[in-house]
Amino acid sequence: MTSKPPGPDGGSTELGGEGTNVGGESPEPDPDAVGGEATIHDDTELERTIGLAGGLAIGIGTMIGAGIFVFPGLAAGNAGPAAALSFAIGGAIALLVALPASELATAMPRSGGGYFFISRSMGTAYGAVVGLGLWLGLVFASAFYLVGLGHYAAAVFAEVGLALPISPVVPLGLFFGVVLTAVSIGGTENTAKVQNAVVAVLLVILTAFLTYGSLDALGVFGRGTVPEAFFSQGTFPAFSTAALVFTSYLGFAQVATVAGDIQSPSRNLPLAMVGSVLVVTAFYVVTVFVATSAFGAERLSTFGETAMVEVAREFLGRPGAVAVLLAGLLATFSSANASILSGSRTVYALSRDALLPKRASEINLRYGTPHVALLAGGGPILVLVATGRVEVLAEVASLLHLVMYGLICTAVIVLRRRGPTWYDPSYRMPGVPALPAVGAVASFGLVAFMQPASIGVGVAVMAVSYLWYRYYAGSVELEGVV
Repeated sequence: MTSKPPGPDGGSTELGGEGTNVGGESPEPDPDAVGGEATIHDDTELERTIGLAGGLAIGIGTMIGAGIFVFPGLAAGNAGPAAALSFAIGGAIALLVALPASELATAMPRSGGGYFFISRSMGTAYGAVVGLGLWLGLVFASAFYLVGLGHYAAAVFAEVGLALPISPVVPLGLFFGVVLTAVSIGGTENTAKVQNAVVAVLLVILTAFLTYGSLDALGVFGRGTVPEAFFSQGTFPAFSTAALVFTSYLGFAQVATVAGDIQSPSRNLPLAMVGSVLVVTAFYVVTVFVATSAFGAERLSTFGETAMVEVAREFLGRPGAVAVLLAGLLATFSSANASILSGSRTVYALSRDALLPKRASEINLRYGTPHVALLAGGGPILVLVATGRVEVLAEVASLLHLVMYGLICTAVIVLRRRGPTWYDPSYRMPGVPALPAVGAVASFGLVAFMQPASIGVGVAVMAVSYLWYRYYAGSVELEGVV
C-alpha cells in the first residue's frame, strides 16, 4: 500500500484494504483528499455541508426526541423517581464514549463513524460485525423514533377531538418514514437545514416549559413536589431502566457517523459530540424531575409514550399541552431524520469497503447523496415500524450501539499502544488507558440489564452480520498501516 501523509483536515491517512468479495469487488482506495469542505475520491465528491451548528443539531436533535418525549412515562413506571438517575447513568456512559470517539473521529474523519474506526484499528471481522450491527441498530432506532412520532401525531388528532376508526400510530410512522427518506435523498444540506430549524424551535419550547415546571416543582408557585421515595421500585430498576433509555444517547455517535459531511472535522467533531451529550443529559434529568413532581411516578406511567403532554396540561392547561405536542412532533421528527441520514452513511462506508455490494455506495450526481444506501435503510425501517413495539425496538438499538461503543473505547487503547504512523488525531482524550477502559466496561456491562428478548435479537443480529462477512467478504482485509 502506498504511504500517504496523515492529516485530519487535509491530505489522506494510510488507511485502506485489499482482497475481494464474492462479487469480485475490492475496497475503494482511500480518498484523494479529506478537506474541510469535501471528501474527494477519484470520480466522486462527498460534500462537507454540515458545520458545528449542524453537528450539534444532529446530536441534540437525535438524543432529545426519545429522552424527553417518549421515555418519561415508561421510565417512571420501571424505576420511579430514580428514572432521573437512569438518565444520568446513560449520560455518564455516553460521555465516557464521546471522548475516545472524538479522538478517533479527528484521526479518521470519514463517513461510517464507529464502523470505520473499529475496522481500521481492530480488523475486518470486528468492523463487519460492528458496521452491519450499527446499520441495523440505526434501523431499529429510526423505527423507534418513527413509532414515537406516530404516537404524538395521533395525540394531535385526539386533542382536536377527531375520532378515527383505527389507530393512526403505525400508518403515520410509515408515512413519515417515506417522507424523511425522500428528504435525505434530496441532499444533506437540506437535511441539515431542516434539523437546525427543528432543534432551535424545540429547545426554545423545552427551555420555557422546563423552567416553569422546575419552579413549580420547587414550590415557587405554591404547590411543590409530589412526595415519593426516590428508589420507590428499588435500586436494580434504575440500572435496567438506564439500559432501556440509552437509546436516547445514540445521537452523539451519529455525529461521527456523518464525519464525511462535517466541515473542519478536527474542531467541530469533538465539540459537537461532547457538547451534545452535556446539553441533553441536563435536559433529561430536569425533565424526569419535573414529570414525576407533577403526578408521581405511578400515575405518570399510565400515560405511556405521550406522558409529557399530560404533564404540560397539568402545569399550563391546554396551551401547554398543545405546545408540548408540537415539541414532541418536532423532537421525534428530528430524531428519525438524523438516524436515517446516519444509517445511510454506514451503508455507504460498508459498500466502499466491499462488505456490501458496490452499488450501495453510488452517489446521486444531482444531489450528491448516497441514494441507494438511503433506500437500503428505508425498507427495513418501514418493516419494523409496522410492529409498533416501542420498548423492544429501543433496547435492540441500545444493545447494538453499546457493543460498538465498548469497542470504540478499546480501539483508542489499541491504537495508542501500537502507534501507527497514520494515527495523528488533532484531539487526544485524557486518562488513557484507564478512562477508555472504564468506558468499555460500562458499555458492555449495561447490556446485562436488558430484557432477554432484546439481548436475543441483538446477539442474532451480530451472529448474522459475522456470517454475512464470512460468506460475502471473508478475504477482504481492512486495516491501517501499522
